[in-house]
Amino acid sequence: MSSSPPPGPSQAQLGGYSRPGAQTNSLAVISLVTGVGSFLGHIVPFIGGGTLALIAIVTGFMARGQIKQTGEQGRWMANVGIIIGVIHLAGLFLVLLFFLFVVFVLGIALFGAATHSGSAPSPSVQPTG
Repeated sequence: MSSSPPPGPSQAQLGGYSRPGAQTNSLAVISLVTGVGSFLGHIVPFIGGGTLALIAIVTGFMARGQIKQTGEQGRWMANVGIIIGVIHLAGLFLVLLFFLFVVFVLGIALFGAATHSGSAPSPSVQPTG
């Protein structure tokens, strides 16, 4: 008597693979892709990384709202896209503040030195007597 397994694979034979019950939200995928791509967006003319980071944030929040309503998958993608976008925009803001600070300090140093370098020495009062 030989025992043979029943025809067709069973769930245990598939190594823990389970068929997903829902689709992945498209906006969540867009949020993740644009969030990661925002770091490369600075080399693309007319688009910029800031724009892509903003798109990642907006689509991430839209995806989270849709996922709550429909039960789709991809919440982690939406969250990661939002986080990357926020970090990128915060970094751009800090770089902008640093640039403005450097321009301001250099401007004061250069123009302050220029106003004093060409002026004649102020006359001093000499006591007579």
